[in-house]
Amino acid sequence: MPSSSQPAIEPNDELEMAVEQAISACGGDMRATIRALIVANEYLETEVGELMKAVSHAYTRGRFHSYSG
Repeated sequence: MPSSSQPAIEPNDELEMAVEQAISACGGDMRATIRALIVANEYLETEVGELMKAVSHAYTRGRFHSYSG
């Protein structure tokens, strides 16, 4: 049960906290925050692409087998 001094965190509250942390990490500069998020997103997209290639390559070499139910 949450204490009366700390209300339960709603999912949107967690998102708002993350937004505040990102803005704070960039010194309150909104453009720098957006720039940092774009760079982070591009990095993650690159990582996903590399992982997809690795899994696809392993699958074609027989390291992964499809589920046959």
